[in-house]
Amino acid sequence: MIEEILDLGFNTVELGHGTRVSLLAGIQRLFDAGRFRVSSLHNFCPLPVEVTTGNPDCYEFTSHRPAERERAVKLTRQTIDCAVRLGATYVVLHLGRVHTMRVCTRPLIALAKEGRRYSKEAIQLKIAAVREREASAPAYLHRALECLKPVVEYAMERNVFLGVEGRHSYEEVPGEREFDEVFANLDSPNVGYWHDFGHLQVKQNLGFVDHAEALGQKRDRFFGCHLHDTIWPGEDHQVPFAGGVDFTRLIPTLPANAPFVWEMSPRRTTESIAAALMQWRERFPETFNGNAAPTAATAFTGPRP
Repeated sequence: MIEEILDLGFNTVELGHGTRVSLLAGIQRLFDAGRFRVSSLHNFCPLPVEVTTGNPDCYEFTSHRPAERERAVKLTRQTIDCAVRLGATYVVLHLGRVHTMRVCTRPLIALAKEGRRYSKEAIQLKIAAVREREASAPAYLHRALECLKPVVEYAMERNVFLGVEGRHSYEEVPGEREFDEVFANLDSPNVGYWHDFGHLQVKQNLGFVDHAEALGQKRDRFFGCHLHDTIWPGEDHQVPFAGGVDFTRLIPTLPANAPFVWEMSPRRTTESIAAALMQWRERFPETFNGNAAPTAATAFTGPRP
């Protein structure tokens, strides 16, 4: 897995949430031999032994079940410990979702694909979802933040930084307007924003946010990003330049020394990734300075068609 990533032209890796415990010994050997660097780990890493497939939301900080929240906290501490062993600076976090509101993002994507983005059905669904989220989200966000307070202390003691990821779906936590509350409540320089280009583009395509504005509002707390493109309206985890993300506008607004983690679907091919990386080098050479060389996530593990 690591060798394939190195062969693509990357020298730094983010270990994804699907990294099994059985893979860690081999990864550690290559790391100790100086073959690659690790920028970040995506919670939960390694994959919990009781979970069979990679799922960063297998345990949620917003769950109404205390045992699930406790498990999420314990596994996040283990991810931080793994980050320390591999010299990673960042751990990327999902916080959860608003469980009591209707699922709206996927139905809205389906309506948009049918050319019904502005239909009566779509507008009614969006309005109902906004009302439900505004009423319910504060309690779920508070639950997640209470879970994270001891996690933040644990990370600070180990000099690991926690990047709260911008989410794909409107029903997930935090929403774009809730990040200020996250930063204020956790009140730590070790907590920041992890931008996801594909996710925010989906939200823009559905009319929930302006991508550039949402990114600009959190630039002062920006830690890093997951880099992938989105084919309109909701096919994300594409290679860069395959979809509608305006990288030419957005990339120059970011710190050049931040990690740009290429996070693509396993269905992307070796050829398409290599071609996009070559194009990226030509368009954004400043992102290759020092530690800023683009990073590959272990979300892709083979050149599948």
